[in-house]
Amino acid sequence: MAEINTTGTEVPPNVTIYINNLNEKIKLEELKKSLHAVFSQFGKILEVLAFKTLKHKGQAWVVFDEVSSATNALRQMQGFPFYDKPMRIQYAKTKSDVIAKADGTFVPRERRKRHEEKGKKKKEQHDAQAALGLNPAYAGAYGAAPPLSQIPYPGGVKSLVPEAPAPPNNILFVQNLPHETTPMMLQMLFHQYHGFKEVRMVETKPGIAFVEYTDEMQSTAAMQALQGFKITQQNPMLITYAKK
Repeated sequence: MAEINTTGTEVPPNVTIYINNLNEKIKLEELKKSLHAVFSQFGKILEVLAFKTLKHKGQAWVVFDEVSSATNALRQMQGFPFYDKPMRIQYAKTKSDVIAKADGTFVPRERRKRHEEKGKKKKEQHDAQAALGLNPAYAGAYGAAPPLSQIPYPGGVKSLVPEAPAPPNNILFVQNLPHETTPMMLQMLFHQYHGFKEVRMVETKPGIAFVEYTDEMQSTAAMQALQGFKITQQNPMLITYAKK
């Protein structure tokens, strides 16, 4: 049920979503990184806001660059079990001045609009340059994942791919993870797909993980959806079937 704002009407869709009922025991930096990892599948995130103050505990704001991204995130992640508590999500009452003042970004609205438009142009130029380089993200989200040999990757991806790929099975082998990845981050990403059983990471080998599903059809669906997903800008996931 959407919360009602003070004017008695529902908050209109906008680029910022407000999340509450978050687990208050999670450290702030881990919380922000995990929220970024889970929500970046819906589109480009400009910032994730969460604060240490008692008043803001258990709450966070995720600012996307497009309303459609915020809308998809709200619909698909409503009630998602995040650190064992179901998230409650609604559109933010804009990026409220209270939040902006709290994080030091508050500027009068007219100035802010001009500043955002200037920043948007810079961002578009940056995105255009990035698109010319490495950008295999979301390759699998809109259809079949490309063969790993075709994904552009510095130094050539072939050195990371086993000589004889393992046949389809229910366990996925995930590579090229950033070193700060935690099992919880991966669990929240792969848990969205039916048949998820568990994530296993190897402490002595950061950057890789195994993800188990009930059967190979379910593992294949997750592989195609998350192939090339970026937990950080520099780390598109490389997913293959695990060797048994």
